[in-house]
Amino acid sequence: MGLDDGKATEETESAGTMTPIDAEEEEKHLEEKIHQGAPSESSIYATTEDEEEDDGVGGKKINLGPQCTLKEQLEKDKDDESLRRWKEQLLGSVDLESAGETLDPEVKFLSLEILSPGRSDILLTIPEDGKPKGLWFTLKEGSRYNLKFSFQVNNNIVSGLKYTNTVWKTGVKVDSNKEMVGTFSPQMEPYTHVMPEETTPSGLFARGSYTARTKFVDDDNKCYLEINYTFCIQKEWPVEQ
Repeated sequence: MGLDDGKATEETESAGTMTPIDAEEEEKHLEEKIHQGAPSESSIYATTEDEEEDDGVGGKKINLGPQCTLKEQLEKDKDDESLRRWKEQLLGSVDLESAGETLDPEVKFLSLEILSPGRSDILLTIPEDGKPKGLWFTLKEGSRYNLKFSFQVNNNIVSGLKYTNTVWKTGVKVDSNKEMVGTFSPQMEPYTHVMPEETTPSGLFARGSYTARTKFVDDDNKCYLEINYTFCIQKEWPVEQ
């Protein structure tokens, strides 16, 4: 049996020819397939957000570029009079001898004192290990007092120096205090700071021994001094030596 070549040609030509109606339907069909396969706007945003979360964009720290020491900052553009004055206003009176070659500031506490009206100042010895042996000091109940301390800053500016103090009695926290001291630039002369006045508690239950922790930290939470100590509150001041 043989095929009719003329009929086969007509069928082939008719199969390859589209009417206008067939073309429109095919176009609609293609558009539907494109829309079904394309991601929605919300899915695109979700994917972008997921990528940002995976990359940790939200938690990345801003790169401010290479840091330099305070001494390098002060020596930069020293021939520019206006810039030099601006730095002096910003940094204050900085002693170049105290501005070191390192980025980290150095804060050394020289003295701690307790001031109370009508009493001699109580000079507290600062132990090297931050742990005074035995009873560090004794206060009278209901007495007013201030904490005074002096310290020296070297190498670089210390930013946001803070004083924190936490007190416990028989293992229970009874007081917590935090005070901003300030920002200080290096200089040869020590700084002196007096804390706001406080009053010791009074009454039978206020008397006795307490444990406490005093810390001095900066904005970066770097600790420059930590003292863990014991003190006492009693009915009268101890006899002055």
